[in-house]
Amino acid sequence: MSERFDDALRDIERAIEGEGTTRERLAEVVEIIRQADPLHAWVGLYYLRGETLELGPFSGIPTAHARIPVGTGVCGTAVETRQNQVVEDVRQCPHYLSCSEAVRSEIVVLIWREHSIVGVIDIDSDEIGTFGFSDEQDLDRVAKLIAPLVFEVL
Repeated sequence: MSERFDDALRDIERAIEGEGTTRERLAEVVEIIRQADPLHAWVGLYYLRGETLELGPFSGIPTAHARIPVGTGVCGTAVETRQNQVVEDVRQCPHYLSCSEAVRSEIVVLIWREHSIVGVIDIDSDEIGTFGFSDEQDLDRVAKLIAPLVFEVL
């Protein structure tokens, strides 16, 4: 994404500083991320509450996975291992939680507040190998920008 994501980053900064409730501004950020790349089929934020990730704002088809225990699925694995997850082909991932038959790749980036994880950014794509290192870097930047807002929600 990198170069083409620069406009999205500017829009995200404006959304964070904009009007509306914290939840409304985070929902706007999620929508900006989804619109930044036509391969983003689903984008969502999960908030970490205790040992469970709880679904926050999302853009895309509703998911049955509104609550994910730490250690379960790609999102829960990211929190458990304290590492971002980039899955090239979810069909090859034994701990993948299926949200849609069409999904083929996923990226999960941790949202940190100081030394604690407060949530994750989760993106699904219907194409194999959609996400790479530059996507992870871009989303790390977004995670840093939205961390104070996510912390407010908790």
